[in-house]
Amino acid sequence: MLLKTFGWSFAITVIGLALAGVLWGWQGLAIVGILSILEISLSFDNAVINAGILRKMNAFWQKIFLTFGILIAVFGMRLVFPVVIVAITAKLGPIEAVNLAINDKAQYQELVTSAHPAIAAFGGIFLLMIFLDFIFEDRDYKWLSWIEKPMAKMGKLDMLSVILALVALLVTAMTVATDAAHGAGDKSATVLLAGVAGLITYLVVGGVSGYFEDKLDEDEDEDEEGAAAPATKGTGAAVGLAGKAAFFMFLYLEVIDASFSFDGVIGAFAITNDIFMMALGLGIGAMYIRSLTVFLVRKGTLDDYVYLEHGAHYAIGALAVILLLTIKYEIPEVVTGLVGIALIGLSFASSVIRNRREGKPGDTSGTPSEVTSGV
Repeated sequence: MLLKTFGWSFAITVIGLALAGVLWGWQGLAIVGILSILEISLSFDNAVINAGILRKMNAFWQKIFLTFGILIAVFGMRLVFPVVIVAITAKLGPIEAVNLAINDKAQYQELVTSAHPAIAAFGGIFLLMIFLDFIFEDRDYKWLSWIEKPMAKMGKLDMLSVILALVALLVTAMTVATDAAHGAGDKSATVLLAGVAGLITYLVVGGVSGYFEDKLDEDEDEDEEGAAAPATKGTGAAVGLAGKAAFFMFLYLEVIDASFSFDGVIGAFAITNDIFMMALGLGIGAMYIRSLTVFLVRKGTLDDYVYLEHGAHYAIGALAVILLLTIKYEIPEVVTGLVGIALIGLSFASSVIRNRREGKPGDTSGTPSEVTSGV
């Protein structure tokens, strides 16, 4: 099971490190290895979130996520995206931007870094919406019940998550963005525009995918007697999302992955400004995140350890705040990575404690527990 799921990741790691050694020597090999570890540590919570969505999709779309989706993640976000940012920021053509990235790495790094406020505002607001919609929803299982119970009651107010996200964006634009660390001058207008774009993207992609998912559920309810099959543990629903519902859910997954990759791409410049080293190192890390996502789905880990999704969403909330703060303040990538890993680790430990209390480790068929689990 482990080799089957992570086989491609292991193979890409060996090939990628060997290629780095041949092209750039031992130093290049070390840099690519460090970038891979950086990506994995920053995106571990991404795998948990992705797994929660991917298990709703059928086998075909899960394969699309692993194949075509990885091309978008590696080449789109880790190689093409920084070049596109430079092209837009410097008002250059695509060929000129690529030439700048290869022949004038210092200027290229400066242009990407100066675009950080817009990138952070877009990604920060998008991720903040994911967290807010999660925390305001009334769920059967509650990890930190002293927080989640009152939040679920507040969530009955329509559009509360949108209102809070806009408030956070306004506060960021009026305080943090007025003295941005990345690039000179007042970035308030840029941050506002990018943040609103992130909010609109979330509402459109998430709303459309949710619409088709609800429509599919309604069709299954109407056809319940013959069409609906029981869920199978470890694979999500036996009949997963397909067609338009799966397509928009796939788009939603890719936007989430893009938002998670922003801090990794920007943080990679602290290690190297070579776009090819960066793409190779971050790409290897992205492969492991994809494989980990599928592993969590196939093993039914989110069903067995019910607080993992909570921990991942709290990590998303923390990352959203960190992204907005990085517009003005320099926050080491190690802090971002450790916060996410710590929250997921605590939620996993709480899940283990809950399972032991229930007397059936890995079984979630019992009565939902709303105990805080001591965290």
